[in-house]
Amino acid sequence: MCRTINRLETIDSGEILIEGEPLPQEGKDLARMRAELGMVFQQFNLFAHMTVLQNVMLGPVDVLGVSKDEARERAMDLLSRVGVAEQADKVPAQLSGGQQQRVAIARSLAMQPKAMLFDEPTSALDPEMINEVLEVMVRLAQQGMTMIVITHEMNFARRVADRVVFMADGQIVETGTPDEFFDHPQTKRAQDFLNSIKGH
Repeated sequence: MCRTINRLETIDSGEILIEGEPLPQEGKDLARMRAELGMVFQQFNLFAHMTVLQNVMLGPVDVLGVSKDEARERAMDLLSRVGVAEQADKVPAQLSGGQQQRVAIARSLAMQPKAMLFDEPTSALDPEMINEVLEVMVRLAQQGMTMIVITHEMNFARRVADRVVFMADGQIVETGTPDEFFDHPQTKRAQDFLNSIKGH
């Protein structure tokens, strides 16, 4: 779903609207829309040959035309916000998975996006690293960032979401507020899913 919103995958039917407007097909309009949507992947996708600081500075300098000095200042501020400023001069391979994912979040935020897409951002992480990434995302939500998060972290979804969309086999099965979905699921598929994760 995240990849279709960013036009990394094509859709066979239906339509995708952003702020009421159809998603651009190609060209400058698509590039502009992509620049306004931050994307955080499962596998971090940091540039291995660049330092953490260079990874976060790259988009603002190359895409937004920000000066290197301003980009550096913004990058350090963001790395501070996600708790990895002291890692700025290291390359990604020198960081833990949780640290790399927080750098990936900072890199997306550096583009000053209107919304963020998170594609299972904790699925490649060890259990002890999951919370450090989720805490950054909780803070983003509290600061008013619009986020679409594909996740299996149900406690996080319940705590942070305004709206839960439950999907199975490529279909939307159920949608509602966290309280509606978790306390009063309407479909047997959702009830079975919630029963299966109780106690986890």
